[in-house]
Amino acid sequence: MRPLSPDPVPFDPVADGVDLSVHIRGLKLNSPVMPASGCFGPELGRMLPMPEIGVAVTKTVFLQPRAGNPAHRLTEIPAGVVNSVGIPSRGPRGFLAGQFAAYQALSVPTIISIGGHSPAEYEEVATRLDGAGAGYEINVSCPNLDADGRDIGSDPAALHDTVSRVRAVTDKPLIAKLPVMVASIAECALAAQEAGADAVCIANSVPALPLEPGSLKPALGNYVGGLTGPHIRPIVLRLVWLAAKAVELPVIACGGIATADHALEYLSVGASAVQVGTANFSRPFAMVDVVRGLRSRCHAAGVTTITSLLRRETTLA
Repeated sequence: MRPLSPDPVPFDPVADGVDLSVHIRGLKLNSPVMPASGCFGPELGRMLPMPEIGVAVTKTVFLQPRAGNPAHRLTEIPAGVVNSVGIPSRGPRGFLAGQFAAYQALSVPTIISIGGHSPAEYEEVATRLDGAGAGYEINVSCPNLDADGRDIGSDPAALHDTVSRVRAVTDKPLIAKLPVMVASIAECALAAQEAGADAVCIANSVPALPLEPGSLKPALGNYVGGLTGPHIRPIVLRLVWLAAKAVELPVIACGGIATADHALEYLSVGASAVQVGTANFSRPFAMVDVVRGLRSRCHAAGVTTITSLLRRETTLA
């Protein structure tokens, strides 16, 4: 098994000759690969060569402390993994007093994911974080907080209100993380752009209700959870393609990414960066493998950027 430890020689992107950097409103990321919120913690970050990763993305911080959903919280089905963790949170004060320092020690920027049950709650969380972090990901898309999987991000008006409120209390980069189940991903992405978001992340997990074989009882304590894994990639690819054509913002793709080839699929349809989620659980080195795979593909093609590499690949126009 590969040891989870930094390379003996520190990574030097200049000496490497391939530029994978991405910019989000002035925030420079060394690479277009980052963890999905809830699928990464500073404990893992201490075992990885983090300078190769774009940013660290935290678990979502809510206004009030919350314990999360009842057990069972996770189950595997043939289509992938369904989780219903419910986002445990210590609130802004608890986060700043606890894990935030560990994230800051990882030598890459920290994007803090924020959540709420109303637009006003998102605004209050951002206010109480008091400028901490390099930017914020506005999680308006988690499908397992309520019994029926509702989310603010599927309503362009509510989404616009939420992003506008957060924009009013911070000048840091804002990423709006959008859901899968929307009438129009283009309308939602445009609403986020018009409200002041600097990027959109597409998408969160797919709402699902898994049953136990035989008993036909819900497999999760909250009944509804979020389906993740490689099987959702074609679904999210379509959404990323549609959103990238609709907005001028960077689009961050999230859904079923485990290899450099998966990342290239999303980059070929208009994404500027990708998030790795479920793959981190079975392969903690997955993000680094994706980055190195992209870098290797550029070297093999004799190019120095992803844009140049994609010119050699089949893309959707």
